[in-house]
Amino acid sequence: MTMAFLQLSFVFSLISVASLRSCTAADQLNDDVLGLIVFKSDLHDPNSHLASWSEDDDSPCSWTFVHCNPVTGRVAALSLDGLALSGKIGRGLEKLQSLKALSLSFNNFSGEISPDLALIAALERLNLSHNSLSGRIPTSLSNLSSLKFLDLSDNSLSGPVPTEMFTNCLSLRFLSLAGNFLEGPIPGTLTKCTVLNHLNLSNNHFSGNPDFSNGMWSLTRLRTLDLSHNSLSGPVPVGISALHNLKKLHLERNHFSGTVPPDIGLCPHLNSINLGDNLFTGILPETFSRLNSLTFLSLSTNILTGDLPPWIGNLKSLEYLDFSSNSFTGPISNSIGELKLLSFVSFSHNKLTGEIPNSLFDLGLEEMDLSNNELTGFIPAGSSKLFESVRMLDLSGNNLTGVIPAEMGLLSKLTYLNLSWNHLQSRMPPELGFFQNLTVLDLRNTGLNGQVPGDICDSGNLQILQLDGNSLTGPIPDAIGNCSSLSLLSLSSNNLSGPIPKSMSKLMKLKILKLEVNQLTGEIPQELGKLETLLAANISYNRLEGRLPSGSIFPYLDRSSLQGNLGICSPLLKGPCKMNVPKPLVLDPNAYPGEMGGRQRGDHSSGSFKTFRHHKFLSVSSIVAISAAVLIVVGVIVISVLNASARRRLAFIDNALESMCSSSSRSGSLATGKLTWFDSEGVLEWPAASPESLLNKAAEIGEGAFGTVYKMNLDDGQEHAKLWQGGRVVAIKKLVSSNIIQYLEDFDREVRILGKARHPNLVALRGYYWTPQTQLLVSDYAPSGSLQARLHERPNSSPPLSWSSRFRILLGTAKGLAHLHHSCRPPIIHYNLKPSNILLDGNFTPKISDFGLARLLAKLDKHVISSRFQSGLGYVAPELACQSLRVNEKCDVYGFGVLILELVTGRRPVEYGEDNVVILSDHVRVLVEEGNVLECVDRSMEEFPEEEVLPVLKLAMVCTSQIPSSRPSMAEVVQILQVIKTPIPHRMEAF
Repeated sequence: MTMAFLQLSFVFSLISVASLRSCTAADQLNDDVLGLIVFKSDLHDPNSHLASWSEDDDSPCSWTFVHCNPVTGRVAALSLDGLALSGKIGRGLEKLQSLKALSLSFNNFSGEISPDLALIAALERLNLSHNSLSGRIPTSLSNLSSLKFLDLSDNSLSGPVPTEMFTNCLSLRFLSLAGNFLEGPIPGTLTKCTVLNHLNLSNNHFSGNPDFSNGMWSLTRLRTLDLSHNSLSGPVPVGISALHNLKKLHLERNHFSGTVPPDIGLCPHLNSINLGDNLFTGILPETFSRLNSLTFLSLSTNILTGDLPPWIGNLKSLEYLDFSSNSFTGPISNSIGELKLLSFVSFSHNKLTGEIPNSLFDLGLEEMDLSNNELTGFIPAGSSKLFESVRMLDLSGNNLTGVIPAEMGLLSKLTYLNLSWNHLQSRMPPELGFFQNLTVLDLRNTGLNGQVPGDICDSGNLQILQLDGNSLTGPIPDAIGNCSSLSLLSLSSNNLSGPIPKSMSKLMKLKILKLEVNQLTGEIPQELGKLETLLAANISYNRLEGRLPSGSIFPYLDRSSLQGNLGICSPLLKGPCKMNVPKPLVLDPNAYPGEMGGRQRGDHSSGSFKTFRHHKFLSVSSIVAISAAVLIVVGVIVISVLNASARRRLAFIDNALESMCSSSSRSGSLATGKLTWFDSEGVLEWPAASPESLLNKAAEIGEGAFGTVYKMNLDDGQEHAKLWQGGRVVAIKKLVSSNIIQYLEDFDREVRILGKARHPNLVALRGYYWTPQTQLLVSDYAPSGSLQARLHERPNSSPPLSWSSRFRILLGTAKGLAHLHHSCRPPIIHYNLKPSNILLDGNFTPKISDFGLARLLAKLDKHVISSRFQSGLGYVAPELACQSLRVNEKCDVYGFGVLILELVTGRRPVEYGEDNVVILSDHVRVLVEEGNVLECVDRSMEEFPEEEVLPVLKLAMVCTSQIPSSRPSMAEVVQILQVIKTPIPHRMEAF
C-alpha cells in the first residue's frame, strides 16, 4: 500500500515538473511577443513592414524580420535594416533575453541610445548605424560581455566616449563609432579589447595624442585601424610592426607630425595606407618597398622631402598612388612602368624634374596628374592601353616642350585634359575635335599658334574651353555655336580678329565669357543679350564699337570689362561712341521744298512725306528726329542709373576661373545678379531670367522680421542645377530692403561669416543672391516646419509633443546657440530667438534659422532692432530697449529661457485675456515661489518626469533674469541640461 502510494506520488511529481516547465516556456514565448509589440508601439512604420506583428499570436517566429532559435523557439535575431522606421528604440527589447543579434541600421531612429539594451544579456551583435541617434554613448553597454560586433557609426552621438565602455570587452571583435560628433581623447581602456580586429573611429572630433605604444600597438589582432578625419596630433611612434595582421591603416586628415614610422613597412599584409593631410616630415622609409600586397598608398599633403624613391616599382600590386602636395624632388623612375595594375597616379605639386618616362604612358591609367612640377621634355605619345583607359590627364604647370601629340585624338574616354602653362609652341592639333567625351580642355599659356579649329566642339560635350595667353589668330569660328554645353569660354590674350560671331548666342549654358586683349572688331551682336545664364563677361582691349546688348549681364558690365575699345557706347567710358545706325533726319523742312522723294532707310515703300509751313507746324521728320533724340537721352540716363546701381566692380580674376575649372562654387570676383553658392559640388545658376520670376512660382511659407520666406525646388528640371547632397528643395528668404547693407562687398563679407556657421542644430546657409534692389538668402529647407506650428498650430489629429521630444528640442537649440556664441569668431548673436525661427527636420531635431541677420543691417540701432522684433514679443530681452545697457550674447539666453517656459507649459509668452495680460515668465515665477510650479506644465503631455521638469523650469527662471550678468552662458546652459538628463544624485541642489 505504502509502496503504491509512493509510486503514485512520484508520477504526479513528474507531471507537475513537466507542467511547470511547459508554463515557463510559454511565458517566455509570450515575453518575446510582448517585448516586440511594445517595441513596435514606439515606432513609425510608414511602409507597414511590421504589419504581420500581432499581439494575438502565441509566438513571433512567423513574423517578418524575426528569426528564432529552432530548438528553444525564442527570438534569436531581429534584422530591421533599411525599412525607413523612425521613433525611439524602446524598452520592449529587454524582454528578448535570448536575442543574440539586433540590427536596426539605415533607418531614422532618433533620441538617445537606451541603456536598457544592456539588459539583453545574450546579445552578441548590435548594429545601430546610419540613424539619427543623439546624446552620449551609455556606459551600460559595458555590461554586454558577450558582444562581438558593435556598430554605432553615422549617427549624431556626441561627447566623450566613456572609459567604462571597454572594461568588459573581451569578446569584442568589431567596433565602429565613425561619423559622429564624439570628442575628447580615445579611451585608453580600449587595450582591454584584446581580440579586436576592426577599429573605426573616423570622422569625429577626437583630439590629443593616442597612446600608440602601450595602447593601439598592443591590439595585435587588428586588421583595420581607421582614425582618419579627426583632430589627433603628435608623432606616431615605432611599434606598429606588432600588428602583424594589419591590412588597412588610415590616419589621414589629422595633425600627426614627425617622421613616418619605418616599421609600417614591416606589416606584410597591409593593402591600404592613407597618411595624407597631416604634418609628416622627412623622407619616405625604404621599408615601404617590402609591402608587396599594397594596393592603395596615399601620402598627399604632407611635408615629405627627398627624391621620389626608385623602388616604387617594387609595389607590383599598387592600383592607387598619391604623393601630391609634398616636396619630393628628382625624376620619375622608369620603374613605375612595372606597376601594371596602377589606375590612378598623382605626383602634382612637388619639385620633380627630368622627363616624363615613356613607361608611365604605357600603363592602363584612368587618371594621371603630374601638374605643378619642373618636368621637361616632350609629352610621350602613349600606348594603345592608355588610349582605351585614361579619363583625366593633367600635365599643367611644367616646362614641357614640343607639340601636342596627334595620338591624343585617340584618347576615347578622356573627359579632362589640362596642358596649360607649358612651352609647347605648336599649332592647335585638329585631332582635338575627335574627343567624344571631353568636358574640360585647358590649353592656356602653352605657346599655341594658328586658328581655333572649327570642329573643336563636334562632340557637343565640352563644358570648359580655355585657350588664353596664346598666339592664336584669325576669327572666332561660327561653329563655336555648336558648343552647346559650354559654361566657360575663355579666349583672352590672343590675336583673334574679326567680329564676335552671332552664333555665340546659341550658348545657352554659358556663364563666363572672356574675350579681352584681342583684335576683335565691329559691334557686339545684340543677340548675345539672350544669354540669360551669363554671370560675367570681359570684352576689354579690342576694337569693338557700338551699343551693348540690352539683355543678360551686359547692361551691368563695369569699366574694367569695357575699356580699351574704339567706341563702345557706355556712360562709363570716355571717348567717341560709334554706332552703326541711320543718321538723324534733317530738322529744317525748307531744305527740301515740295516732296521728299526717294526711299527711306528701313522703309520699303516708294511713297513720300508731305511738307508743312515752318511757321505753323514742325515737319514729320522734325518730330521723328526730336523723338529719337529724346529716346537716346532717356536711354543714356537709364543706362547711367543701372551702372550706378551696380557700383562695385565686376572684374575677372584668374583664380576664380581656375576654381571654376575645379567645379568650385565661389568666384573670386563679385557680380550683381548672380547666385553665390557656398561649399557646393558644382556651380549653380538660376534656371530663369530673374529671381523674381522664380519667386512668383515658389510657395510662400512665412514672413518674419527680415522678410518673406519661400519654399522652392531649384532643380526645376534643369540639368545644370547641381545641389548639395540632401535634396533640391530650399528655403529662400527675400530680405526687406530697408536698412539692409547696400554694398555688395560688405554684404558678401557678412553673409559669408554666417555661412561658415555650420552645426547640426543650425540651418545651413547655402548661398545668396544680390542686386541693389533684391537680396535673397538661400538655406536648407526643414520638412517638418517650425516649432511654432508644431507647438501652437497643431491640428487635433496630430499628437502633442512628448516630453522627450521637447527636451531634445531644448538641448539641440541650446547647442546651436552655444556654437554661435562660443565657436564663431566674432560671436554671432541671434537677437530674435523664438519658435518660428526653430525649424524641425523629419526626426524633430531642432535647427535654428535666421541667426545673425542683424549683421546685415546697415546700422545696428537698439531701437531699430526692438521695433523690428515686435513679432517676437515676449522673447526680447529688456536690455534691447534700453540704450544704457550693453547688448551681447545674454539677450539670446533670455530668449532661450522664454523658449523653455513655452515648451514646458505649452503657452505663449504673452497671452491677452478680456481683462488682463499674462506674462508667462512672471506667471511661472510666482508659481515657483509658491511651490505650485507643476500646475503650469502642459497637460497635453500625458506623462512627464518631475525630476527633469522641475530643474528645467528653474533653469528658465535663471535665464530670464532681468539682469544680464545673472544669466548663464549658453555653454553653461548646455552643461546644465546634460546634467539634468543624466541621473546624478543631488543634481537639484545645483539650482
